[in-house]
Amino acid sequence: DIKTDLNLLLECLKYQMDCPLSQKEALITIYSICQQNSEASEYFREIGGLMFINDLAKSSVYCVVKEAALFTLGIIIESNVYCQQTLCTSALFEDLILFLIKEDSGVNLKRMSVYVILVLVSNNKNGQTYVRDTGCISLLLQLFRTTLSTSEKNLSHENTDPCYQLWSSVCSTLCACVNNPQNEDNQIICCSVFPHAKEWLQSCTEPGIVRPICSFLGLTVANNSFVQKYFVSIGGLDTLAKVLLELMRDSCLSHSSMKLAVVVTKTLDACIANNTAVGVVLAKYHTVSKLLKLLSNETLSTGEKISIILTIGHCTEVCEENQCELLQNNGLPIMIQVLTESEDEELIKAATFVLQNCKQMTEQLSLKLYDNSLNVKNEEESDVQARKRCLQDYWKKAKDLLHRINSIEKEHDEERVQGKLFVDKSSVVNSEALKSHEVYPADPKYTERTHKVVYCPQLTSPLNNQVLAPSVTSAPQKNETVNTMDAASTSQTGQRNIPCSVTELQTDRVPPSHNIHGKTACGKNRSYLQAGYADGLITMAKDRLHFSVTFFLLHLDQHSFCSEKTERVKSTSSSYKMADLRCLGCTAGGLSFNSKTFTKMLQSCLHRCEHHRVILEAEERYRGELCRVAAGNNSRSA
Repeated sequence: DIKTDLNLLLECLKYQMDCPLSQKEALITIYSICQQNSEASEYFREIGGLMFINDLAKSSVYCVVKEAALFTLGIIIESNVYCQQTLCTSALFEDLILFLIKEDSGVNLKRMSVYVILVLVSNNKNGQTYVRDTGCISLLLQLFRTTLSTSEKNLSHENTDPCYQLWSSVCSTLCACVNNPQNEDNQIICCSVFPHAKEWLQSCTEPGIVRPICSFLGLTVANNSFVQKYFVSIGGLDTLAKVLLELMRDSCLSHSSMKLAVVVTKTLDACIANNTAVGVVLAKYHTVSKLLKLLSNETLSTGEKISIILTIGHCTEVCEENQCELLQNNGLPIMIQVLTESEDEELIKAATFVLQNCKQMTEQLSLKLYDNSLNVKNEEESDVQARKRCLQDYWKKAKDLLHRINSIEKEHDEERVQGKLFVDKSSVVNSEALKSHEVYPADPKYTERTHKVVYCPQLTSPLNNQVLAPSVTSAPQKNETVNTMDAASTSQTGQRNIPCSVTELQTDRVPPSHNIHGKTACGKNRSYLQAGYADGLITMAKDRLHFSVTFFLLHLDQHSFCSEKTERVKSTSSSYKMADLRCLGCTAGGLSFNSKTFTKMLQSCLHRCEHHRVILEAEERYRGELCRVAAGNNSRSA
């Protein structure tokens, strides 16, 4: 009978106080009976055995008895919740702290003390509060930092190394202090050892180190965004991602590395579960692709697959980089395959979670593409409207210019008709003047009248003395007409097309003593001009016409004509180059000029642009030819 055995064993402990070995044997028998037997543990508590062992652990002078008594207390507390509540007092935590801080306490005694703390706080909110209020948790954190040294670690015999076993027990106890139930205050306190834990992970990837640390980290950051942010801020998430990369390199060769990679994956998931925005840190390590590769392992259990898929889901929940990596690594078909082939409800939920993220990602991308297309369309429409407005301005200017050109051509046609009639009349007046000159050779009125009535219809207007010029488009045709008329002209037609300046020069040089033979000389000169100098006069007339057209268009559209004129000069003469200067002729577009005053202004300008220089040269050639022809006429008249 178990009750009888427990009564006898309790009596043995009481009467064997001077025999530590007998007490140790009795204690071992008691915990073997009470282990995983809640009723036996409850009965032993009722008969006073639980409190007696607690007193024995504090009062015994034998270390082996202390260790056995603490271990038996832990077994009884673990198997029965009533025993846990009975012993969960601040006094017991203070006694356990004494065991941990005494210098003469061995590693085994400390280990048994940590074990009792573990069972007191497990699934016990009161125990978590006592461990914090008594300062016991601070002592545990100190043991976590100092029990093992990163520079003197030797894990080849981890199962038999008492220091490693103590450190492992401390890690388990810290896990119980922060979880089940979750204790946010204890989680914040445990943040103080995160840098040390990160150093361990950076320096060692042994399972005996990685597993306890990952368990401690995962439970400490679980469901606590403040602690998660702190862990990320010190680079802990980067360290975990690097550890996963290193383990994945060995996973194809080592089964233990693959299992350890799953543990690291669970820790990663705990670090980002409540703060998925920090998942972007994992994008630069291509964690999603590594998790998909890990998921393809056929030896994984259902629980391990669930952990991996949930981690993928949290990585891709808000991070576009991880979402794109999931699609690029064929993650969508894998999730669909898991969804269709699996019968586990939790696994199906995890796969659905990832697929839902993919759906949201697709919708977001569609909205972004739509917004981008709208922006591009709006920009294109605005550009089209701007072009239309610009073209409308150009067309308006072109229509105004065309209207001005048509008006000028119409006015020019009318004046040309009047000019021809006037020249016909002036030829008659000329002959009468010659006749009268025979009778009145020294009459000064004759010379003055001759100067006033002889004009060139191609260059000046007899009405208003303004420069006449044909339109740009009709200029070549009119030049051809002049050539044809000059080549096949009769004496009368030739008289009409002779430049006015020639007649003036001839008239100015008629001597006062001219007799009746002057008529014959004048007729000979006229015939000579029509026959011998026709080509020269046509050239001069063209130059004069070119100058007039240029001068007129300068006032019509200064900038547009400058560019056209410069291009024509560049194409006909390779010796000239385009000039970027603007001379007086360029800037005087709004002033009133005639051919003489405009030429004088250009001659006074020290720096002329290219097209005005060409105009001035044409004018000078024209005047030179007139002087040369006049000089020849005078010599022949003499």
